[in-house]
Amino acid sequence: MLTKPVQTAINRQINSELMASYSYLAMSAWCDQQNFTGAARWLRVQSQEEYGHAMRLFDFMLAKDAAPVLASLGDPKGAFKSLLDVFKTAYGQEQGVTRQINALYELAFKEKAYDTAVQTQWFVNEQVEEERSMREIVAKLEMVGEDAPSILEIDRELGSRAPAAGGGEGE
Repeated sequence: MLTKPVQTAINRQINSELMASYSYLAMSAWCDQQNFTGAARWLRVQSQEEYGHAMRLFDFMLAKDAAPVLASLGDPKGAFKSLLDVFKTAYGQEQGVTRQINALYELAFKEKAYDTAVQTQWFVNEQVEEERSMREIVAKLEMVGEDAPSILEIDRELGSRAPAAGGGEGE
């Protein structure tokens, strides 16, 4: 049985993961409209992964006989100044998710919800990779500045990203 504070925190995380998915989809659309098709593809894959993360928690709640509560997501940011702005926004978003996941992990131990701690451990590890990926992309874009051929090369590189096995669900 999940305690009320743990259920509330997991539901908040489910909705945060769904909002991240929604946000990455909006970023993907902006990139596509700016002809950054590689970044658009990369961000669409990222959106699918975030949706998979939400479903992982959603299914955990159902397995624990707890009710997932879906909230209104609001409007994601849809206008950006540059490709660098897109990925700086994404990096900040991932840093926020990391803070939330760490708080959920801490709460799970405080509430002695060890099954939740085990489930959350996967997310703790995943966030290390998520932040690293965003940080590396931001660093590359900052390094090349306004050099159009270099930006296009980074865009081409981003387009080579393959979807995760299972679309990120249950990874």
